Amino acid sequence: MKLLLRIVLLVLAGAMISYAQDSHFRPKGQQIPVPDCLTMKGLWEGGSKPCSQTEHQAWLADIAHWRIERRIRIGYDGARYDLPALKWTQSSFIQPQMMVQDRYFYDPVARKYTVDRYLDDLEKRYGGIDAVLIWPTYPNMGIDNRNQHDMIRSMPGGVPGVRQMIADFHQRGVRVLFPMMMWDQGTRDPGMPWPDAIASLMAEVGADGINGDTQDGVPLAFSLAADKIGHPLAFEPEGGPSDEALAWNVMTWGQYEFPFTPLVDKYKWLETRHMVNISHRWNRDKTDDLQFAFFNGVGWESWENIWGIWNGVTPRDAEATRRVATIERGVAPFLISKDWEPMSPMLRYGVYASRWPLGEQVIWTIVNRNEYALEGDQIEIAGKESVHYFDLYHGAELKAQARPGGRSVLAFSIEAKGYGAILATNIPPDEKLLALMSKMKALTATPLANYAHEWRVVPQQIVPIQATKPVRSAPSGMILIPQADFLFKVSGIEIEGFNDTGVDVQYPWEDSPRRFHEHPMQVKSFYIDKYPVTNAEFKKFLESTHYRPQDDLNFLRDWKDGSYPEGWENKPVTWVSQEDARAYASWAGKRLPHEWEWQYAAQGTDGRLYPWGNEWNDSAVSLPDKSRTMRGPDPVDGHPAGASPFGVMDMVGNVWQWTEEFTDEHTRGGILRGGSYYQPQGSIWYFPQAYKLNEHGKLLMMSPSMDRSGGVGFRCVVDSQ
Repeated sequence: MKLLLRIVLLVLAGAMISYAQDSHFRPKGQQIPVPDCLTMKGLWEGGSKPCSQTEHQAWLADIAHWRIERRIRIGYDGARYDLPALKWTQSSFIQPQMMVQDRYFYDPVARKYTVDRYLDDLEKRYGGIDAVLIWPTYPNMGIDNRNQHDMIRSMPGGVPGVRQMIADFHQRGVRVLFPMMMWDQGTRDPGMPWPDAIASLMAEVGADGINGDTQDGVPLAFSLAADKIGHPLAFEPEGGPSDEALAWNVMTWGQYEFPFTPLVDKYKWLETRHMVNISHRWNRDKTDDLQFAFFNGVGWESWENIWGIWNGVTPRDAEATRRVATIERGVAPFLISKDWEPMSPMLRYGVYASRWPLGEQVIWTIVNRNEYALEGDQIEIAGKESVHYFDLYHGAELKAQARPGGRSVLAFSIEAKGYGAILATNIPPDEKLLALMSKMKALTATPLANYAHEWRVVPQQIVPIQATKPVRSAPSGMILIPQADFLFKVSGIEIEGFNDTGVDVQYPWEDSPRRFHEHPMQVKSFYIDKYPVTNAEFKKFLESTHYRPQDDLNFLRDWKDGSYPEGWENKPVTWVSQEDARAYASWAGKRLPHEWEWQYAAQGTDGRLYPWGNEWNDSAVSLPDKSRTMRGPDPVDGHPAGASPFGVMDMVGNVWQWTEEFTDEHTRGGILRGGSYYQPQGSIWYFPQAYKLNEHGKLLMMSPSMDRSGGVGFRCVVDSQ
């Protein structure tokens, strides 16, 4: 036993020595620490002091040694970065994650993708983008058993429409990525290994890359599957990959900490051709993201539409983005320099720079972390007469200034929380450089401080529901709901967003969208369908009107040859969009219910949690379907124990039911009530259920083809006299 213990201790000691010899500045997460002399300290901790040349060189040598040794340990081979098909990643600095429901991207009235409108807006607001991550899945996925690829195929126009939309992005020089969700194990089985399924669909639509949602590195098998069919893809995990996976994950999201002093990105340091897009989605001030990106020579995930919650870039951040991106695009070859020197010495406290040599030229990318502007001496230089210096940020040539002791410096201004870029060259600037300087001179004529930096919520509007012709007595199959004072109390079930302003919806009596809603109101009497609209009833509508939606993808998807499956006549109709439901209601002389009407009809005035009371009752609802296939809903009269206080049936647990629609400048959302029988398993990220009467679901809406679902039906109301 003692011998075994001794062996274990020796092994552990060897491992510790092996680990320790890598570096005194080992990475913490995705970032490499800076020297102690650059760490901001209070006076009680000894205060902050400038780094000596010895300290700086020792730090550089240490992290350079770590890089050499780390590459040896992981057997690094950077051949994938040489692939012509992936070269675009090395200058893909600005990449938004874009929800397909964004109204700038798709026009549901004209029924067409509006790629130019989307890109023109970004060009106008912050200088445009290099790539886009198109997001068609979460948070809607799981409303039925469509898997992540079915959601792409459900986009307007199906696969041909998606392929043309991607071609429209390519026409504007923008690369296209889609997400992959390896947590999607509860919906339809793709019928083949996921690497092959992903590679095949991306080749079919012509996409350029894949974002690995929630993944700490995308396995090599996915790159190999794409290569095998001749369509290499750039894989971009959300989390930092293992160091070994850096060889095939040519992009990464940057999940950073933001201290006062910028930190060095580990992956960029290991492989300077690796592209990082810093992502801190809920930040309302993007200064940290942009400054850390500029310092590291990497990019930014300009994500504003976060699951339908608009976190827009302020005018100041937008203008900073324009300037940072303009410079990075203009000097992109420098920013993959193998001789990158982070923390290149600067003369002023709180100003940090990276030095990027390329041939006989050098670029500095500079950030001022101070909350005040700085004028005067900034960089000490060698002072060679043959070298010319240019302030790329302000678009002007600089002259070396002599200082006592034979020193030479460059003097220039840098704004509070601002940026700088310097070029040193012994050759005349070319046309490209002159054009960059001219553009930057025009851009920086207005200081960043002149742009508003206050974040504002985007207001929402409820889409009006036109009243029906009032009636005196209950139409067939409908129940009278009497006028009453009603406390409308409900909350959204969005998985993310906490209680930030902008989450969920904004009712007419509220001044902003929010998750929790409570409002006393008087509800006028109305009639409501006792049951959800059935397949048989919907077929009568079709036979009477010959209705066929213009966007008919997924319309009545579970029907065949113009009719529902045998035995389904009394089941709720599904695979109908809100537009389809409105068309039926109009034909029937009815309308969709306001949400508070639906809730009042289900709840009465006593605030109960379920139509039948305050305790869950399995017999009052459909048996949950936890498979990957969806068996179909139960008959609408199959659970009499689920009756509401007014005798309204099938309100909860069979199919979701359409009510309101909300819009803002960028997104549409339909409010769903009641939950459904379908419960996909295996992930917390599937669309959550809302069986309780004080909860509602918000389905992000794009087009009828996307919005239709096997888990969503509807019922109607009529106004009373």
